[in-house]
Order: sequence, then C-alpha cells, then structure tokens
Amino acid sequence: MKALKKSKNFLSLALLGILFLSLFSFAIPLFFQSKAYADEAAAPAAPVMGKDVYYKNEGPVSGPPAPKLKVGDYPMPNLPGVAKESRLIVWVIGQQHLYFGSFVLAVPIFCMVIELIGLLTKDPVASKRYDQLAYDFIKISLTAYSVTAILGGLLIFTFITMYPGFFAYLASLFRPFMHIYALLFLAESGTLYLYYYGWHRMEEGFLKWVHATLGILLNVFGTILMMLANSWLSYMMSPAGVDEKGQFLGNYAHLLHSALWNPINVHRIIGNMVFGGGIVAAYSAYKFLSSKTKEEKAYYDWMGYISMFFAVGSLIPLPFAGYWLMREVYAYRQQMGITLMGGLLAWLFILQAVLIGSLFFSVIYYLFNGMQRMKGAERYEKITKYIFFGVTAAFLVWLTPHTLVMTGSELKAIGGQQHPVVGNFGVMSAKNGAVNTMLILTVLTFVIYQRANKEITVKWKNFGNAMLFTMFGVALANNWWLAIYGYYIPANVRVGLSVPQVAGTLTCLFVGTAINVAMMKGAKSTGPVLWGTISNRSQFAIFALAVSFTWLMALMGYVRSSVRLFWHVMEIMRDNSPWAFTHPIGFASNMMSVNVIIFWIFTLFVFSLAELSSGHREVPSMEDSPVAKTAGRHGHAIAGASE
Repeated sequence: MKALKKSKNFLSLALLGILFLSLFSFAIPLFFQSKAYADEAAAPAAPVMGKDVYYKNEGPVSGPPAPKLKVGDYPMPNLPGVAKESRLIVWVIGQQHLYFGSFVLAVPIFCMVIELIGLLTKDPVASKRYDQLAYDFIKISLTAYSVTAILGGLLIFTFITMYPGFFAYLASLFRPFMHIYALLFLAESGTLYLYYYGWHRMEEGFLKWVHATLGILLNVFGTILMMLANSWLSYMMSPAGVDEKGQFLGNYAHLLHSALWNPINVHRIIGNMVFGGGIVAAYSAYKFLSSKTKEEKAYYDWMGYISMFFAVGSLIPLPFAGYWLMREVYAYRQQMGITLMGGLLAWLFILQAVLIGSLFFSVIYYLFNGMQRMKGAERYEKITKYIFFGVTAAFLVWLTPHTLVMTGSELKAIGGQQHPVVGNFGVMSAKNGAVNTMLILTVLTFVIYQRANKEITVKWKNFGNAMLFTMFGVALANNWWLAIYGYYIPANVRVGLSVPQVAGTLTCLFVGTAINVAMMKGAKSTGPVLWGTISNRSQFAIFALAVSFTWLMALMGYVRSSVRLFWHVMEIMRDNSPWAFTHPIGFASNMMSVNVIIFWIFTLFVFSLAELSSGHREVPSMEDSPVAKTAGRHGHAIAGASE
C-alpha cells in the first residue's frame, strides 16, 4: 500500500509539473510575438480593415500575418533515418495524446450515467452493483488521466521545439482560448480527484447526489476542453476569423466557429464514446479470462456487456456523424472532398471499410454469443446465419474499390482501371446501401437480444411484431431500391438519396427499439441471464472491437490531417518544411500500426496499475435481491444459481 501511495503521489506531482510547464509554455509565444504586437501598437489610429476568408465580412486587422517560413525555420532533430523527420515525432506523440484524451473524456460519461442509474434503482443490491461498476470505470481512467496530461505537455514542447514558427502563429490567434483551456484543465483535474477520492465518503443520502453532480460537472469541463482543442485543428482545415494573409480580424467567435468545428465536435464526442466503451470492454474481457471464481466471471461478464452496450449504442450513429463531417468538407472546399474520397486518399477509405466491417462483425458475434447464457434464446439461433450472410454481403460491397492499382498487362487484360463487374460496387450509391444494411441488421440483432429470454405478454403483441417486421422490411427494401436507383441519376442528385436511406435506419434504431422496449413491459422471463457462462471466444471479439477501433482512429486522424496536403493552415499558411509531402499508403499504414502497438502497451500498463490499486477484493453480487425475486424480476443470476 505504501508503494501504491508513493506511486499516486509521484503521478500527482508529475501531473502538476506538466501542468505548470504547460501554462508556462503558453507564455512562450508571447515573447515570439512581442515585436509584432509592438509594431501593431505603433500603427496609425485609423484601423486597417480586412475581409474574413470564410464569413466574408470586414473587420479591423488585429494581429500579425501568417509567417512565410523557410526550410531553415524548421529545426531538424539529429536522429538517424526517418526519425529525423520531425513530423513523425509529432505524429506519434499527438496520436498517443489523442488516444488517452479520448479515453478519459469518454469514461466519465459512462460513470455519470451508471452512477445515476444506480441512484435511481430501487433494488439495493442492483444499486450497489451499478455503483461499484461506475467506481471501477473511473479507477481505470485515473491513471490514464495522468498519462494524458504528460503526453499533452510533451506535445506542446514538441511543437515549440520543432515547429516554432507555426506554433507561435497559432498561439497568437488562440491565446485567450489557451488560457481558458489551462484553467479548465485545472478545474477538471480538481473535480476528477474529488470525484474519485470522495466516492466512498459521499456514498449515502444527500452527499451521494452531490457526488453525482460532481460527475456531471466533470463531463462539462471535459467536453468544453475537447471543443476548444478541436477549434485549433478545425481552424487549420477551414480557417475563419482572419483575412487572406492570416491576420486576425478581432472576432473571436468567428475564429472559434469555423466551418468544420461543429461536425468535428459531434464526430469526436461519439467517436470517443465508442473508443472508451471498447477499451473498458477490453479491460473487462481481460478480467473475465483471468477470473478464478464464478462470482468474478459473472461480474466481469456483466461489466463487458454494459461496456459493449455503450460502445454499440455510440457506434450506430457514428457513420452518420462522419457523413455530416464529409458533407461539410465538400461544402467548404470541394477539392478537399475530392482528395479525400476520390483522389490521393481514396484508398484509405477501403481500409476504413475493412475496419468498420470488423467492428460490426465483432458486435454481432458478441451479441449472439451472449444469447447463449439466456434460457429460451435457442429459438432465435436459426436467424443467426441469415444475419451473418446479410452483413457479409454488405461488407464485401462496402470494401470493393472503384478502381484498382494494376500493372500494364493487368490493365490491358481487364480493359481499364475498373473491373467490368465488381467495379460497379465501388461507387458511393452501392456503398451507402451497404453500410445502411449493416447498421439495420445490427439494430435487428440487438432487438432480438433484448427479447432472447422473454415471453411477450402485452395484448398488442401481434400488432407490435407486425409493426417491427414491417418497419425493418420497408427500411431494407427502401435502402436497396435507392442504392439501385442511384446508378441512373446524376451524382449531385444521388447525394440527396442518402437522406431517406439514413432516415430508414434511424427509424429502426429509435422507433424500433422503443417499440421493442414497450413490448417488454410485463414480459414473462424464461430464465435469468446466467452471467459468467458466456464463451471465452466472445471475449476475443471484444478485443477485436477495441483494437479495430484503435486502428480506425489512427487511420481517420491521418486522413483528416493529410487532406491539408502542403498547408499548415489551409490556403493561409504554407508548410515549407522538408516533409511537406504525403507519405505512401504503406508507410502511413505502418506508422498507424506502430501507434496502435504503443497505445496498447501503455494501456496494459494502465490496467496493471488499476490492479495494483485494487488488490484482491470481493466483487458485487450478481444475484437478484429477495425483493426483486419476490416481484418476479428474475433478471440476473450467476452460473449455477437457482432461478
């Protein structure tokens, strides 16, 4: 325990040290910019006006222009081989910071929701179980929070030492937001430690509600922090609030609210939740596989299910958020959209399709495995093969490229870059149909999972089943019909077809799930969920989901950054470093894999520290309380327990 306390003290000191250095680092650009602001102060009284490159209104020039850097302005580390490329060092540190930042932003959201569920649950046994689960989640994220802070400090120093000109310019624009960011970071840190260390001191009565409020506050701070950081990268992609020379025009709202800020915020919040759910699910899978008793297996099986529920619930709307982001990219600058989807970076979207397909396969496989721990679920086994067939067919369409990379002889044999048959599946019309099919089938699997051990007793059972059958059938038929119709209309009209396709999928998700939940009211249980009896191979599906999403984040982060090509700030500040080129796909893929491996090594370290801090302890009971059993709610049990 003494060693543990020393470890915590060390991490706390390290965190404070990094925070102090981070605050100091924000002041460094002020020295760089002192001359520019002195010149500005000496300017004549009549303000020089400039025109906003995005909002198109005029404003007083209030800052220096974007510097025109030369090769000599980029310090080069004295390292061998590709390691001397500063961009790669920034890439690795930035990606690791993003991974851990996403994790520590997502997990408090889960904790907040689970703690509130525990507070509102009347069954004292179940309430304690939820509370313990939320505590276990926040315990994992505590060490990750320290790692995030350390990586954030390293990232700032890397920018200052390797890209001083660019960082000084960015800091001169966003200086007030950086100060707010530092203060919010302090507030979030304090709230997190109070939330964690006050857990057991505030677990009863009014104090428990105060503690839950701290959880809400923690998430508010974290979300604002993320949105501020997003404003810097969205400015690099779609600058606003400056003129064509990059001079600030005095309106901070315009600087913050660039064209891509909102879609990036939404996409990142949802993406973080999928990622966070995947990581804690991986932790639960690790604990499940290493459990020695049936009580431990039952608890960590349940923990994995809850984590997967959050991950899957966030995964389904994620493609729509991504679609909105791509649509806004096209609307802001069509050339960027073409580079992404039909040009230099298009092949990376084939890799994206493979990874997202892996996510859907993992989720569906896990859910069908999970049904095996429910008595009465056998009646749905015959559906399994049809759902997997549908998902596989959609997956194959989705990963089909429009054109192929071929040798001259191969090109001549096929008759062009597009395969005469398979190439027809490589267009967006087919891909929209494919991804919506995968989403609808995933939602259908979840609906089946919900009723696996239930006998529906509501009077409108037949009507409800007919509504669900019709809804999913119409959504699939509408989706496939629009995908085919898209081949016969112009591209600018075809883009609009995605709206009714998405509407059908979302209807199944929200309305279909709501109808199914309503039908579950008063349903007769065919047996409890025998937690701990799920197969070991289902846990490897959880690992596959977590690793696939880690890879996916690395891939899409690279795509989003690379779309700027040779610009630090799109069409405002050119990248004149020796590395202002786009790496080949193979090299980029290797870098992504390196980042994934580094992250999982760090994550194992975080898991190990969480184990050290908890030691051996009793896990909460998965047995229903006598009150719940008397009320007929036979929902939970461990393997071997009576019904």
